[in-house]
Amino acid sequence: MARPEKVRLGEILVQQKLLSEDQLNQALADQKRTGRKLGRVFVESGFVTEEQISGALARQLGIPYLNLKFYNINQDVVRLLPETQARRFRALVLEDRGETMLVGVSDPTDLFAYDEIARLLKKGVELAVVNETEVLQAIDRIYRRTGEITGLARELEQDLGDTTSVDFNTLSANSGLEEAPVVKLLQSVFDDAAQVRASDIHIEPQDGRLQIRFRIDGVLHLQTEADIKIATPLALRLKLMADLDISEKRLPQDGRFAVKVRGQRIDVRISTMPTQYGESVVMRLLNQVGTTLRLDAIGMPAALVERFRAIVQRPNGLVLVTGPTGSGKTTTLYSALAELNSVEKKLITVEDPIEYRLSGINQVQVNDKIDLNFARVLRSALRQDPDIVLVGEMRDQETAQIGLRAAMTGHLVLSTLHTNDAASTPLRLMDMGVPRYMVSGSLQAVLAQRLVRVICESCSEPYQLPAPERAWLRAELGDRAETVPFFHGRGCSHCNGTGYRGRTGVYELLEMTRAVNEAANHPDPGHFLKVAHAEMRGETLRRSGVRLAIQGRTTVAEAMRISNQMED
Repeated sequence: MARPEKVRLGEILVQQKLLSEDQLNQALADQKRTGRKLGRVFVESGFVTEEQISGALARQLGIPYLNLKFYNINQDVVRLLPETQARRFRALVLEDRGETMLVGVSDPTDLFAYDEIARLLKKGVELAVVNETEVLQAIDRIYRRTGEITGLARELEQDLGDTTSVDFNTLSANSGLEEAPVVKLLQSVFDDAAQVRASDIHIEPQDGRLQIRFRIDGVLHLQTEADIKIATPLALRLKLMADLDISEKRLPQDGRFAVKVRGQRIDVRISTMPTQYGESVVMRLLNQVGTTLRLDAIGMPAALVERFRAIVQRPNGLVLVTGPTGSGKTTTLYSALAELNSVEKKLITVEDPIEYRLSGINQVQVNDKIDLNFARVLRSALRQDPDIVLVGEMRDQETAQIGLRAAMTGHLVLSTLHTNDAASTPLRLMDMGVPRYMVSGSLQAVLAQRLVRVICESCSEPYQLPAPERAWLRAELGDRAETVPFFHGRGCSHCNGTGYRGRTGVYELLEMTRAVNEAANHPDPGHFLKVAHAEMRGETLRRSGVRLAIQGRTTVAEAMRISNQMED
């Protein structure tokens, strides 16, 4: 293709009636004041979308516009252009066509970028227009640091030589050396984990090797393997960062620290545990910048959002969110807390650990080492005249009773509990030793939730259900199971071949109505469960998962997995 012509983006958008003259002049003034790119000013001002800009450029220049969400990218071809240039020019090599290369760029009018890309690829270049956001997401996904991490692990092995022990004093003295192999290796691990949206990093010594795994969308993936001898310096460096006792390797330790990845702060919760071959380290990554704390932004259905909002806006009572570890309970509670947060209300949280930091809220970290447990902090918090209290978890009878008494005396209390479903939660409180009258008098509602993986939209396709899935579904839907089309992801470059990308929640809500409260005072647990299930009218976690499968957002296999968890 011929070298592209230089065009003016603003004029093109005005000519194609996507932008008014007033909007163009306003954006030009904004660009002059801030120095931002004009296209970014248009988008951030809400005048046009990225898709409209890309489409307009493609029509003007007579070149194709490609939606990268539905383009199965060949990662080997993409890497023909070095990552630095790919990021600089917002460009992806999409196809090797022999004499030419098809390259997707967000700005096809950048003549310098065109010349540099052609020089680097040593071939003719055919351009296609792609969205800038999608280009950057693809670059983050494709230019993985696996090779770099493996190389740095080998460098660390060579640096250690034949030694099998690490000098604590030397490591402490050199803790600020950013060029040390162990530091560079950890930085690369954090960078790669952030690129692939990992929620956890597992560093695990095995027999003769060290494996590093990432948890992505709830599933562990092997990142790299290295020599076992680098396990100790890695664990020691991480313990130094978290201000843990580096001389103690016999006992588990917990801590936290923060790292900067691509200019963003990521809070890291670290847990160490002695194992047969060394210390296992697990880190939970909490990206404070990328988190939107709002009930209607976490995947909760609109009708449920309205009901749950109405419940948490009551002046007093206990509201519980239940589910296993990693089911999104804390995110749900913090989303509610963020909406309740105002200058007129005093909010106090009692947590272990503090996962999100919210302005205007008094947050307290539990510390069992100094006997600063949930019950003790909660008693003190109630003397601080709060309107709303969040208790990280109802771990024991004492904490539960204090929380319920607070709910009875004019406070709104939000907390979590580990139970399988909503209906069994009041019974669990009673099993913990909480009197029936306190449960029926204070508990307002229980929200149970799980996370299911979402089908990758780039490779979603209809498929025939296997016999076990169809049989399970018939029990839920009857004959309708034979007529509804179901989908799965075939696997592509966008989802790393898994067929899933991202997660969303499934929910069930039990409100403690008069009938349910009366049943809570009944001595027969079976009677209570019967009344509670009747109150929920079939809106269970299982039904929520089936509904997502019918909508094509998740698979029947994921809905079945949620059902199996409930039966455990």
